[in-house]
Amino acid sequence: MSWDLKDIPNQTGRLVLVTGANSGLGFETCKALIKKNATVILGCRSLEKAQIARNELLRENEAPKVDLLEIDLADLRAVNLAADQLRSKYGYLDILINNAGIMAPPRNLSKQGLEIQFAVNHLAHMALTNKLLPLLAKRSGARVVTVTSGAQYMGKIAWDDLQGEENYDRWASYSQSKLANVMFAFELENRLRETKSQVASLLAHPGLARTNLQATSISESGSWLEAFAYKLLDPMFQTARMGALPQLLAATSQNAKGGEQYGPRFNLRGYPKVCPLAPIALESRERKRLWEVSEKLISFYSVK
Repeated sequence: MSWDLKDIPNQTGRLVLVTGANSGLGFETCKALIKKNATVILGCRSLEKAQIARNELLRENEAPKVDLLEIDLADLRAVNLAADQLRSKYGYLDILINNAGIMAPPRNLSKQGLEIQFAVNHLAHMALTNKLLPLLAKRSGARVVTVTSGAQYMGKIAWDDLQGEENYDRWASYSQSKLANVMFAFELENRLRETKSQVASLLAHPGLARTNLQATSISESGSWLEAFAYKLLDPMFQTARMGALPQLLAATSQNAKGGEQYGPRFNLRGYPKVCPLAPIALESRERKRLWEVSEKLISFYSVK
């Protein structure tokens, strides 16, 4: 039996933060949760984009509960500020969906001078999650859902060149950041269990989903070959609505468990199911090493 939007339980009384909420998977996730009566916070890089998304959600729903949160994931100090604002305004959180991401741009740097994909896709979400864990711990059944990609299976952690300073390949760096998502989320789940926390950490990936990531990647790279490849593969891509189902299942299903990852059939398209983690993410020593390195980077650069 296929899990679909109709299977999302009633979310009345639940407070959800979704990063990258103004388009693609994030927007579809917010739309689905609002229809199930959740209060949704649109975490976006700019309030202008968040407001446009909010206006569209207002048109589609009778009385949606939607709030806005400006959060620039390319700036660790801004991540801390956004978390503090949420804590001050609400004091609790039921679901955190680490959805935002960037894909395969030419080498670029975050506000703190870190390689942008590693910084945004991994470090910022790790920093945000750790900052919000005390709020999540206040709520029964709280969850963190980290959105990764099928690129995790091709990813390697370049321990000697994490920031791509010596040898930058935009797709290798993207795959590294998506593998880092998996390693972080799985390690987080293990640490939560060790402390007997009631918060669960889960993973989701959309398979081949049509979002603005593809167009942005083509625009920034200027690669005609990449544009041709996407055009050739376009019939295989599913909608953003379908691509959002794995993270919605991970966030809301009563049967979903911490440490599990959900993605489409054969990791490409279709309805969500449990799918395996990248093998490297199962190696405890590698996860702990990434956690420690990331923690040091976050601690050092959050004050710069």
